[in-house]
Amino acid sequence: MSGAIHPQSTIDPAEIARFSALAAEWWNPNGKFGVLHKFNPVRLAYIRDEAAKHFARDARSARPFAELRLLDIGCGGGLLSEPMARLGFEVVAADASEKNIKTASVHGHEQGLAIDYRVATAEGLAEAHERFDVILNMEVVEHVADLRLFLQSCGSMLKPDGLMFVATLNRTAKSFALAIVGAEYVLGWLPRGTHDWSKFVTPDELDGALAAAGLRAANTSGVIYNPLSGRWSLSSDTDVNYMVTATHAW
Repeated sequence: MSGAIHPQSTIDPAEIARFSALAAEWWNPNGKFGVLHKFNPVRLAYIRDEAAKHFARDARSARPFAELRLLDIGCGGGLLSEPMARLGFEVVAADASEKNIKTASVHGHEQGLAIDYRVATAEGLAEAHERFDVILNMEVVEHVADLRLFLQSCGSMLKPDGLMFVATLNRTAKSFALAIVGAEYVLGWLPRGTHDWSKFVTPDELDGALAAAGLRAANTSGVIYNPLSGRWSLSSDTDVNYMVTATHAW
């Protein structure tokens, strides 16, 4: 699948270059993506539980989502793609960075997982008429050049009874203090410049973009970090990190 940039594109070349330069770091839990490794358990539990409820599957079974097709768009090094494959999903994992896909493919192969890794964009996949039961947009929408085009492309690939997940950062004074100043400059959790606060997406903005794509938010949950336990957990507080499940609006 071609990753070529279309005349109307969701790709921000500066963002792709930034993450491509860090491609070798994806699977180092103590490296520059260490915060994502700590964040992964709460993301995985949320996806598993919401998908099990939506598709009436037993989340405790070995492969609860067998026969369901999943797209992990903006997959990076495959931190979510691999556990999704282990849960039984047929996984297509796409990223616009060839370096990210190479890193993800090598690691997935080493784990013996059958994941269809592709250098591709959301609009490119949509133009190829791909269809999925589940689409993951996790920590992606704050990095795209055109939020509405991105979600419209994803929405067009979602099957009628499909479920889409979006995880992102709210644009608030609190998120600037914690996600930019705290995480990047004080704690050094992420390389400086990883995020552009002006591109953070408020829940209302996300709802509007979802609606324009023919989708609606079915569930919204905040995610907070406890510095004492070193763990992330679901919360009613959406001031910084939050996750949404979306379905077709009809």
